[in-house]
Amino acid sequence: MSIPSNVQPKASSNKSNAFNPPSSKFTFWLVLCAMVLLGTNMRAPIVALGSIAPVVQEALNISETQIGWLGAVPMLTFALGALISPSIGKRFGIENTLIAMIALLTFGMVVRAVIPTWIGFLSGTVMLTLAIGFANTLAAPVIKQRTPNNIPLVTGLFSLAMTVTAGIVAGVVLPLSERVGWQWSLGGWAFLGLFAVVIWVFLRIRLGSSSDQVVPVAAQGSSDISVWRTAFAWQIGIFLGIQSLLYYTVASFLPSILVSKGMSAVSAGQMGSVFQFMAPLSILALTWLINRGRPIQALSVFAATLNVIGIFGLSYMSTDLAWLWAGLMGAGCSAIFTLSIMLFSMRTYTTNQASELSGMAQFVGYIIAFFGPLGTGWLHELTDSWDLPLLITLILMIVNVAIAWLISRPVMVDGKKV
Repeated sequence: MSIPSNVQPKASSNKSNAFNPPSSKFTFWLVLCAMVLLGTNMRAPIVALGSIAPVVQEALNISETQIGWLGAVPMLTFALGALISPSIGKRFGIENTLIAMIALLTFGMVVRAVIPTWIGFLSGTVMLTLAIGFANTLAAPVIKQRTPNNIPLVTGLFSLAMTVTAGIVAGVVLPLSERVGWQWSLGGWAFLGLFAVVIWVFLRIRLGSSSDQVVPVAAQGSSDISVWRTAFAWQIGIFLGIQSLLYYTVASFLPSILVSKGMSAVSAGQMGSVFQFMAPLSILALTWLINRGRPIQALSVFAATLNVIGIFGLSYMSTDLAWLWAGLMGAGCSAIFTLSIMLFSMRTYTTNQASELSGMAQFVGYIIAFFGPLGTGWLHELTDSWDLPLLITLILMIVNVAIAWLISRPVMVDGKKV
């Protein structure tokens, strides 16, 4: 789906044609390759720690509380990165900022590996997760400007790269640590960051910087609005936040919930894998359906409904179908995340506006998500039961179905019809 023709960037006599949307196959594949490589770096460092946390805890001689902080830091730094990245990207250029952030992410992975202390590991985690927060936000405007006629396809493959790489890393990092040590098994993935930096530098040289984009006259009035004062921006921020709250809650507590219902620890752990590995299938299906012209509103509501069914089944139905409930929630969460990134590009007029919407919505979303595992754990300790936190989560998922209908209407960020 392309953005409206009246807001497509126009050529200017004093600007290079390199700043127009890519027209050649070479340029398209260059952008796609850069986005896929960016995606491979954006989840692997986080899930790698989750898979190897006991080993790191023993090696660094740190407490459960300190491990907990390492798990909480990403959502806070994601939110901070989302808040400040639009202004920095506008000031220095989106590609320039992304190159710097990929380098910081890579450096953070190295720091965690070569400084085996609590402070070193925490510092490296803050660096790389802050960089990911920037990349989360700035991916959408790059896709919008460079591939405006292929937003669903490029966004889908970008999201797919994140989930597939994360799944691979989660599965191999622990056995790899037994062969080469935990430092190499965590820090060795920095080679993906170095490769991504090279490709993004080449893209920057080949295409120029997004900061040089000419804002079309037809869109200037709409591009001046503050996303913080638009209903659509708040709706999509809350939509993304409720989804993220479910994702991080399930990722943190699904095995514990199932064990409390009588499932074995091994089987419960396998349900966590089902939850994670539904993401690639969901993203591929969503991208294919949108490219086939299926209505975004129906797909959005359907994805949110999958979460409702999944959390309801987990709460009140038999654990014999735990694989189904986990799979439905995994599919719903990944579809909503991918769809949200698409809408950041589809529902804005300019690159800068896409960046601002992405930053605002993800800031709101990650702040909401931060309270998912925190609140669930607190309520479980308070009541010595999973019933109340699961009920509250179910209510939130039902609310998100209504929000899904609102954010997927064919309107732009300022409320005008597409």
